Amino acid sequence: MQVQGLVDGAVKEVGNILLGKEPQIRLALCCLFARGHLLLEDLPGMGKTTLSHALASVLGLSWKRVQFTSDLLPADILGVSVFDSNDASFTFHPGPIFTQLLLADEINRTTPRTQSALLEAMAEGQVTVEGETRPLPQPFFVIATQNPVHQSGTYPLPESQLDRFLMRLELGYPHPQAERQMFERRHSGAMEISNPRQCIDMEQLEMIRIAVSKVHASENLLDYLQRLVAHTRQSPEFEVGLSPRGALALLDCAKTWAAMHNRGHVVPEDLQAVLPAVAAHRLVPSGDYAGDGDALVDLLRREVDVIGR
Repeated sequence: MQVQGLVDGAVKEVGNILLGKEPQIRLALCCLFARGHLLLEDLPGMGKTTLSHALASVLGLSWKRVQFTSDLLPADILGVSVFDSNDASFTFHPGPIFTQLLLADEINRTTPRTQSALLEAMAEGQVTVEGETRPLPQPFFVIATQNPVHQSGTYPLPESQLDRFLMRLELGYPHPQAERQMFERRHSGAMEISNPRQCIDMEQLEMIRIAVSKVHASENLLDYLQRLVAHTRQSPEFEVGLSPRGALALLDCAKTWAAMHNRGHVVPEDLQAVLPAVAAHRLVPSGDYAGDGDALVDLLRREVDVIGR
């Protein structure tokens, strides 16, 4: 099986809906293939919901959306047992989390109690409701969207919950050419187009994940990874460096990126390609450093030598 051909087909289909965002689409697919969860942080109206729905279509996944608000309760996500007077028993009514692709929209507009309802589901692929553990459909993929924390009515995600997301992406404003194409579609009445066709079925998805598990990382590559991780823990610009979970996330995503390009081994460029999406939301700058997580990633790229001279 040529993984790259399947990936290219899926990227093209989603790209017909979300114009000019091929790098973000590829990284989102990488996150799913690596069995992680995705955080999309951006202003409203940038296409975050469009991306999640299109990904569900090209992969043939069931899809549900939850709008997070300040009054949302954990039971609204997980489900609740309702008493049936006819049978004199309780019947469990599953919540929207029982799906394959869950869009948790504006997750930072709800309280920490409700945010934490997702933690077990994201880490274990199951939820515990009223003392009973219930498995979730597989594959289970959460795409959470987050508005910038400076906007009113937001509850910033704590570092422990941010770390549960394998990747964080920003879509950003469209390229002028892509935006012009949007205008022309709307003007011609062709703005609303059908969902993209399914390009990858469940069997192919599992084959891709098996291919990822077989990708080889050489000793030299692991040395480079360790130098990156060590720099985040020792350099004065970093208040909080990469944890072992973050380091393993980097390796998993680099292997997935290699498999997506039909390579059986990881090269340094694979690590560098996924580094911003995997590491930026996990890195905390020191009080003496003016930059943010993205600036720290740029610092890593410049200061950590690939061959360790």
